[in-house]
Amino acid sequence: MRWSPLARKEARTVAKSKGVWLLALLLVPWSYRPTYVGWDGLGANITAGYVQLAGTGLLPLGVLLLSYQSVVGERTAGSIKFVLGLPLTRTDILVGKVVGRTVGIAGPVSLSVLVLAGIGVVQHGLFDPLPFLGVVLVTLGYVGVLVSIGVSISAVTERTVTAAGAVFGVVFLPFIAFWSLIATALFSQATGTPVNPLDPPASGPLFLLHRLSPSGAYNVVTNWVLGVGNSASTYGGVLTELQPQVSTNAFVVEATFQPGAVPTYLHESVGLLVLLGWLVVPLGLARFAFVRGDLL
Repeated sequence: MRWSPLARKEARTVAKSKGVWLLALLLVPWSYRPTYVGWDGLGANITAGYVQLAGTGLLPLGVLLLSYQSVVGERTAGSIKFVLGLPLTRTDILVGKVVGRTVGIAGPVSLSVLVLAGIGVVQHGLFDPLPFLGVVLVTLGYVGVLVSIGVSISAVTERTVTAAGAVFGVVFLPFIAFWSLIATALFSQATGTPVNPLDPPASGPLFLLHRLSPSGAYNVVTNWVLGVGNSASTYGGVLTELQPQVSTNAFVVEATFQPGAVPTYLHESVGLLVLLGWLVVPLGLARFAFVRGDLL
């Protein structure tokens, strides 16, 4: 693995930055949100639900901000020519940066998770370690997906301000912060069918659209691990939607489709494929542009 020295350098660079430790510090109060519905649905395993909440909003934004300068920052400073002079292919450089930054961010995030686990044990008692570990692993994998997106944007832009704008305006806002609203609007526009979020139709394409974003796929997979329901919303919204005579804007398969009428492509495992796509496709496109050597 020729890229491993570069990966170690990237990991050290990120681990020494103030930003990643600020992110780790903020993740604990961001994630610790106990609710009655969460306790009723998960019991002590609500601690694993806190880890899922760690992966919403703050974590994606922080990881993207810690990744978008990985290549374009060196290009602006002129040090990219030194990196390109190393006995590495450009593919090696991209892989090294993705792996290194993922490891550098995953360490502090894991410490935040351990703090959440400690708080959970004190407040709620011992929890089942298997779903907790499962959600943690999915969350760390999600970090890798977000790093891949950030590095890919960094590799195809010429200025840091352009990369920052793309990360925030092209990825974070549409695909993470507001994807649920956008997906519903896209479906309504394409089909001519108005969608009431409080009473969505049993439409496979509509539900699939909601889980095609990185955040939606992450929620689907972590909800699967938690065993709360099949949805691209967070566990609290899913548990609330599944209560009798309660309607929320969470699109939950069990609350909408009749048993036996759920399309195969809405199985939770498809969320893993969506996350894999967000890991590989942006990086593949970035590699194509980076290998051409037009952006130096």
